[in-house]
Amino acid sequence: MEYQFVNAPLLESERLLLRPHHVSDLDASAQMWGDPIVTQFIGGKPCTRQQAWTKILVYAGHWKLMGFGYWAVEEKSSRSFIGEIGFADFKREITPSIAGTPELGWALLPSAHGKGYATEALLKAIEWAESGFTWNKSVCMIHPNNKASIRVAEKLGFKEFTQTTYASEPTILFERTHNKN
Repeated sequence: MEYQFVNAPLLESERLLLRPHHVSDLDASAQMWGDPIVTQFIGGKPCTRQQAWTKILVYAGHWKLMGFGYWAVEEKSSRSFIGEIGFADFKREITPSIAGTPELGWALLPSAHGKGYATEALLKAIEWAESGFTWNKSVCMIHPNNKASIRVAEKLGFKEFTQTTYASEPTILFERTHNKN
């Protein structure tokens, strides 16, 4: 039986579909999160299949409890899973606190890097958030050596507001003020 997260809307950009995760996404998600290139700046080590499954369940819980969450990103031309992006509230223990502020995050398969997919998908997610939520801002946290993600964040209008540590690793916190529609 195929389950689908009920609350995640389908979003479409020129080249991408942002869709709810399906149980059948586990293999592709586990492949992505098991890749050391993907996790180099996100936790620092590849995830197990079980950890990838836990991520999918956390995404489902966000949609159910928070009304926002992560989407699976699919390339329209190939119908292939290429990554995951979205908003979350991970209740991170970090100083300064980002409690109550949605955190935008993204991860793409290495084969999808350098094609503008992250920016395209994230712009769609931000457009969705600004049309339905009254958030004043959102945040993202990026390892200082992740120059590609820093460029994406800056393209999206995120501005650095502090440097700190998280899980004993350096991190930069960025914030973006949202337009009210």
